[in-house]
Amino acid sequence: MSNLSGIIKSIRDIMRQDAGVDGDAQRISQMVWMLFLKVFSDKEEEWELTIDNYKSPIPARLQWSNWAADEEGMTGDELLDFVNNELFETLKNLDVVPKTDPQGWIVKQVFEDTYNYMKSGTLIRQVINKINQIDFNSSSDRHLFNDIYENMLKELQSAGSSGEYYTPRAVTQFMVDMTAPQIGESVLDPACGTGGFLTCAIEHVRTQLNNPSDIQTLQESFQGVEKKPLPHMLATTNLMLHGMDVPVIRHDNLLVRPYDSWGPKDQVDIILSNPPFGGTEEEGTDANFPPKFKTKETADLFMALIMRLLKDNGRAAVVLPDGTLFGEGVKTRIKEELLSKCNLHTLVRLPNGVFNPYTSIKTNLLFFTKGQPTKEVWYFEHPYPAGAKSYNKGKPINIKEFDLEKAWWHNREENEYAWRVPVEEIVARNYNLDIKNPHAPETALGDPNELLAQLQQTAQRVKALQQEIVNALEESLLS
Repeated sequence: MSNLSGIIKSIRDIMRQDAGVDGDAQRISQMVWMLFLKVFSDKEEEWELTIDNYKSPIPARLQWSNWAADEEGMTGDELLDFVNNELFETLKNLDVVPKTDPQGWIVKQVFEDTYNYMKSGTLIRQVINKINQIDFNSSSDRHLFNDIYENMLKELQSAGSSGEYYTPRAVTQFMVDMTAPQIGESVLDPACGTGGFLTCAIEHVRTQLNNPSDIQTLQESFQGVEKKPLPHMLATTNLMLHGMDVPVIRHDNLLVRPYDSWGPKDQVDIILSNPPFGGTEEEGTDANFPPKFKTKETADLFMALIMRLLKDNGRAAVVLPDGTLFGEGVKTRIKEELLSKCNLHTLVRLPNGVFNPYTSIKTNLLFFTKGQPTKEVWYFEHPYPAGAKSYNKGKPINIKEFDLEKAWWHNREENEYAWRVPVEEIVARNYNLDIKNPHAPETALGDPNELLAQLQQTAQRVKALQQEIVNALEESLLS
């Protein structure tokens, strides 16, 4: 780990010297298109042995092994001109068809909205030489690099709005563990960001593999969709690092397709997702949805779509903000649809700060199964660990904290964290799901007269202190 960490640190230090790379998001984007080509090159060595008559979709001169692998190769202005005007120009415009050339289609999708930010060909060569020290065909290098890559994605939390791409690993792991995807089940994340839910689910299913045909089944079971170019590239590379030969990560926005056009052939067994919340879709997107679901709010549209894309008996785990729970209008109609068409069996309420520093908004994990109406909703209020009052970058939420929920999950009883609410009560509340923990100790507000007297005393003390400061200033000016 230390050697790989040192390589990544060296790459960062080199990039900081380049005038064209501005901020974490650009630095990671720059690093990842190079990593992608190196991972793809190492994969091609494997495919040449495992795929009959394999032919690279990348022209020979542009293949990593022919321009990047030689540490004494192109550099300076020659390399910069090659990258900007030949490499990117060709890869963005590859003439490939997804069904007949899936590897080529991946390359084209990754590069169509990717840019080279570096302005020094000499520094590009230095970065490339560092990347060449990593062997992605070595299982030890690959597994160690996965951890480093995870940390790189986590860094995007502090890179402005890019933080929306990363869901804390403990949250994704818990949602996957409780949804428990099985070999052969189709798994979708319709707003996959950097691919955290998919990689967690892949590793969960990988433990179930028993024979070679299972490996092929695994390869065909996972798909993600991401509309923004940077996370799309990050997700594609992420899945390749987790052993997916041809990751199905579509560079697309499912919300622009008419709601009624989604049929049984599009439906999946499991959906795991953290749809972007707080955002709005472009003008006209809501026209693709039935009148009862028409809204510009991204999370609401995704919630309606997720219910549509689940098969009967399909399972979902979705992250949603508090605003969805108590919101009215379209939100009410979406919750009515959810409770009438699905069994919302569990709602885990997370405390403040789980998504710090990206957002302090309180979030919730909704677990539901399609096909039967909800009869009751079990709530579980996730507590902070002992001694903590919030989470931060240095002390994020930990998967071990979810042992509380896991111990309770299959043997449910009400306790200080868990309670259940009949659906009739929720309907009577106009589908307001923002229901507080009835077992939480009430905060005593105190006697109003006593509180007023204390307030007056405090105000008098503040006034006296202000006068002391004024007196001290006057004395200093006169002396």
